[in-house]
Amino acid sequence: MLRDITLGQYYQTESVIHKLDPRVKLGGTLLYIISLFLFGSYLGYVIAAAFLAIVIRLSHVPFKFMVKGMRAIFFLLLITVGFNLFLTPGRELVSFWKLTITVEGVRMAVTMAVRLTLLIIGSSVMTLTTTPNNLTDGMEKMMKPLKVFRVPVHEVAMIMSIALRFIPILMEETDKIMKAQIARGADFDSGNLIQRAKALVPLLVPLFISAFRRANDLAMAMEARCYRGGEGRTKMKPLIYGKRDRVAYLCICVYLISGVVLSRLIEAAGI
Repeated sequence: MLRDITLGQYYQTESVIHKLDPRVKLGGTLLYIISLFLFGSYLGYVIAAAFLAIVIRLSHVPFKFMVKGMRAIFFLLLITVGFNLFLTPGRELVSFWKLTITVEGVRMAVTMAVRLTLLIIGSSVMTLTTTPNNLTDGMEKMMKPLKVFRVPVHEVAMIMSIALRFIPILMEETDKIMKAQIARGADFDSGNLIQRAKALVPLLVPLFISAFRRANDLAMAMEARCYRGGEGRTKMKPLIYGKRDRVAYLCICVYLISGVVLSRLIEAAGI
């Protein structure tokens, strides 16, 4: 399951999406996530899924690689669907023991499942098509107005970029520790869910030690290179909007407006 986590990974290939300015991808991802909460009908989610499918096609990232990241959040998705299915009041559909499934509960469960799936895959597109360095530069540029309020923009962007970069590294380290303990007789696969969770507790100590050691090595490397933050630093590749970036912004705006308008019209018509 650890190998199924794609968040923070970068997929190297040549595509239009890879060549876009990171600010476009960050802003587009944010607007896409917002749109998932604005749509009031299933037509809106169909439009969102179609738009995401087009973006994935243009990114040249294999769809199997995108979907692989959903396995890591399967239990979260299952819990979300279960809570909405059994705890949403409304017209009774099926009742057994002390549990009742309502029409509104089924509708809410399906909506939340679709929304969470599109949200995870849409966020993965951004990280899979953007290098950590470009992601840092894009975040810093977009948060630049916050400097007026004395927010350390460069430091915040650097922290977020390092956190994303450390996700696959820590997953790989966890996999190595698990294999080492399995070779010494540890069992992580047998037993129920609680027993499996308890079996993972011995992984935490060596994993935390490894994480602190890597963080210390990174801090020493940055200090040895005289890193002093973002003040006065220049960029080898400054971010400049091009024609394709403006076209991308236009496509995102058209998607957002058309999706919201059509969704509201369908909702108002009661279809």
